[in-house]
Amino acid sequence: MRQIPWLVVAIIYCASIYSTVAGGNRVDEAALQSALGHAILESGKPLAEVQDFTESRVPRMPEVVSLADWEERANQMRSETLRQVIFRGEAAKWRDAKTGVEWLGSIEGGPGYRIKKLRYEALPGLWIPALLYEPDQLSGKVPAILNVNGHDRPYGKAAPYKQTRCINQAKRGMLALNVEWLGMGQLHADGYDHALMNAIDLCGTSGIATHYLAMTRAIDLLLAHDHADPERIAVTGLSGGGWQTIFVSAFDARVKLSVPVAGYSSFRTRVRNFSDLGDSEQTPCDLATTTDYAQMTAMMAPRPTMLVFNASDNCCFAAEHALPPLLEAAWPIFRSFGQGENLRAHINHDPGDHNYGLDNRVALYRMLGDHFFPHDSTFDASEIPCDSEIKSKDELSVALPADNADFHTLALSLSRNLPHSADLPSEHAAATGWQRAGRNKLREVVLFHDYDLKAEAAGSDSNDGLSSSFLRLRLGENWTVPAVELVRGEPKSTVILIADDGRKSASAVASDLLSSGHRVLAVDLFSVGESHIDKHDYLFALLVSAVGDRPLGLQASELAAIARWARAAYGNEPVTLVAVGPRMGIASLVAGAVEKDAIGGLELHKALGSLKEVIEQKILFSRAAELFCFGLLEAFDVRQLVALVAPRPVEFRESSDRVKAETAELKSWYALWQADFAVPR
Repeated sequence: MRQIPWLVVAIIYCASIYSTVAGGNRVDEAALQSALGHAILESGKPLAEVQDFTESRVPRMPEVVSLADWEERANQMRSETLRQVIFRGEAAKWRDAKTGVEWLGSIEGGPGYRIKKLRYEALPGLWIPALLYEPDQLSGKVPAILNVNGHDRPYGKAAPYKQTRCINQAKRGMLALNVEWLGMGQLHADGYDHALMNAIDLCGTSGIATHYLAMTRAIDLLLAHDHADPERIAVTGLSGGGWQTIFVSAFDARVKLSVPVAGYSSFRTRVRNFSDLGDSEQTPCDLATTTDYAQMTAMMAPRPTMLVFNASDNCCFAAEHALPPLLEAAWPIFRSFGQGENLRAHINHDPGDHNYGLDNRVALYRMLGDHFFPHDSTFDASEIPCDSEIKSKDELSVALPADNADFHTLALSLSRNLPHSADLPSEHAAATGWQRAGRNKLREVVLFHDYDLKAEAAGSDSNDGLSSSFLRLRLGENWTVPAVELVRGEPKSTVILIADDGRKSASAVASDLLSSGHRVLAVDLFSVGESHIDKHDYLFALLVSAVGDRPLGLQASELAAIARWARAAYGNEPVTLVAVGPRMGIASLVAGAVEKDAIGGLELHKALGSLKEVIEQKILFSRAAELFCFGLLEAFDVRQLVALVAPRPVEFRESSDRVKAETAELKSWYALWQADFAVPR
C-alpha cells in the first residue's frame, strides 16, 4: 500500500480540526430563522392595543352645566390649542409677521364678475397662489367666502366643481376667494408633501401652523377688501378642505358661517373607522390633548354651521358613522344659545360618493341665502349654469417666486442652528451636571415612561443546540412586546437585539452574537416587526402623537424596561443593546441615555450620524414615524445622545462618513471619564 506523505496527512488533520471548530460555532440558519420568525402575539394584538390606548386618551365632550360654563371651556380649548399645539416654537414668530400680498392682474371671468390673480404669504417666504372672484358691481358691504380645496393634486384650485362654486358666489354678489392648498394644484411638488410637515415638528416648531396660517392670512386678505362685511365671513371646502373649514372656523371667531363637506370626524370615531384616520395635517401633534373634532364642532355655536356628509362616501367620513357623534356633541350647545336652528346637517345621496357636486353646492347656496341674505326674497338657491365659464388650469395659474418656501426648506432652515445645546462641556464636573440635566430634558421631550414589566412564557423550542424561549412582555397596562430568547451553551452576557425591519431580519447579526457566546433577546418594539400595526401603522403613530405620547418615547421606554428586567433575570449584569437600522438606532440611543444602570453599552448598525439627515433626505413620516419626535432635534442630535450615554461604550458599525464626522470629537468627551470612544466602522 502506498504511503501518504506526512505533509498531506497534516493538512487533512488541520482541515478536520478547523471544520470541527467552525461547525461547532456556526448557528444553524434554518433553526435561527424559525425561532426568530415564530409568531408570539395573538392575531390583531398590536392593532387592538393601539386602538384602546388612543381611544381612551381622546377627550370627551365635557358635561356642561350652563352656557357660561361652556363658553369658558370653549375659550380655554381655543387658547390652549393655539398656544400648545398650533403656535409653538418659531411658529409664534410666523404668526406675528406682516402678511405680504401681491396683486397680479385680472382676467375676464364671465357675466357679472372678474377674476383677480394674487399671491399672499402664509408665513415669511411661503407664498400661496389665489384667485378672487369679484362682482363687477359692488356697493356697501357684501359677504366674503373663503373657498378651500382638498386632496385634488392635479387640479387644486382649478377643479371645475370648485370654480363653479366660486362663480355662483360671485354672481350672487359675494366676494369668493379661491386659495390653493399646500401640496395641491400649483403647489403639487415634493417639498409640499404633507408627510414632510412633521420634519418641522422635529425642530420644535409646529408644522400645523403652516396650514393654519395659510387659512387665517386668507381671511385677513378678505377682511381687508373695502366691501367685505366682517359679519358675513364664511369658509367651505371638500375633504381636506372640509378639514380646513372646521379647523380654522373653530379657532378663528372671525368666521361667521361654516360649511365643511366630508372633511372630518371625531378622533374617537377614527380609531374604529380606518377610512377616517387622518394624515399629518388632520392629526397634528398633541391636538387631542386640548380638544377633539367633536368639541370643535360644538365650539362653532351659535355661529351658523352646516355639516355636509355623503351617504356612501367611497373615500372617508361616510355620513352613517361620522355625523352622529358630531351632532350629539354640538346640538345641546347650539340649543343652549337658543340657536338650535343654526346647526344643520345635510346628507348627500345623489351621487352619495365623495363629492361637492350639485346637490351639496345647492345646500351651500341655501345656507348662505338663509343666513347672509335673510330678508332678500329674490335670493334663489338654484345653481346658476356656468359650464362655459370654467377656466383651464393654465388660465388660472398664478406666478410664484422661484424660491418659494415649502415644508422641506422650512425644516432645513429651522434645523440649521440646532440643537441649542450643541456645545459639550470640557470639564468632568460640568459634564456630569450636563448629563444629569440632559437626561431629565430627554425624558421630557420623548415623554418617557417608567414601565413595569411582566414576562409571560409563550412556548419554547430546541434545535441543533439552539434553545429558544418565546415570551410576551407586558409593559404597564397598554403594551405587549414579543421577545425571543436565544441561547447556545453557557452564555457569557446578554444582548437585546432590535431591528428596523423586525427581529427576523436581523438573523445574521443574531448568529454572530450567538457564535460569540452571548444570550440574545430579540424583541419587536412598538410598531416594528411583529408589533407592526397592519397597513394603518403610521396613521396610528400620528394618532399616538396627537393624544400626547410619542412613538419614539414608547419604544425607548419599552426598551429600557426590557433592559431592567433582563438585568434582573439574567444575573444582574448590565445588558448591551444591539440595533440594526436608523430607526432602532435612535430608539437605542434614547433608551441608553435615560437608563444608565441596566444598559451597559450600545452597538449600532447602519445608524444615523445626525437627525438632520431625516430632513436632508426628505424621509417621510410614513417610513419612520419615531424619528419625527416633536422638539427632539431642538434639544439633541446624535452626538448629544451619545454624550449622554458616556462613559458606557457606543460602537457604530457599517457607519457612514456622516457618523464619523459627527462623532469625531467624542473621543475627547469620553476621555473626561478616562474611557475610550470606539472609532466608527
